[in-house]
Amino acid sequence: MQTDPSTGNNKAQSRTSLGLNGLRRILRATRYSLQGLRAAWRHEPSFRQEISVICILVPLSIYLASSVHQWLWMLLSCTLVVLTELLNSAIEAAVDRTGPEQHELSGRAKDLGSAAVFVALTFFFVVWSLAVVDRFFYDFWAS
Repeated sequence: MQTDPSTGNNKAQSRTSLGLNGLRRILRATRYSLQGLRAAWRHEPSFRQEISVICILVPLSIYLASSVHQWLWMLLSCTLVVLTELLNSAIEAAVDRTGPEQHELSGRAKDLGSAAVFVALTFFFVVWSLAVVDRFFYDFWAS
């Protein structure tokens, strides 16, 4: 058996403990991801609002979409909003963790995270507006 000279640990044993087998690693990563979703639900009102609206809109999208491609764009826009909200919340939590004092870079980081959410919401509104127009007004405009 070889030992790592810097730590004195068995190399095979340290590889196993650091490089978990595939299934255990995936299960741990899944657990951490679910903890993150629970934390977002518990501590982020905007995340709860967006998820609540999306739970209503996703079934509605089946009715509104005129094609599978359009439906996928609608789902993508919902996913993008949730994704950017999670990243923005992570940025805000990390910045708040560093301390309560005001700092230009902390404010800039929070503003950039908020801007990312704004861009995602704008994309969402454009995609959904086009779907509504296509569903209800396209025939009117085409004639």
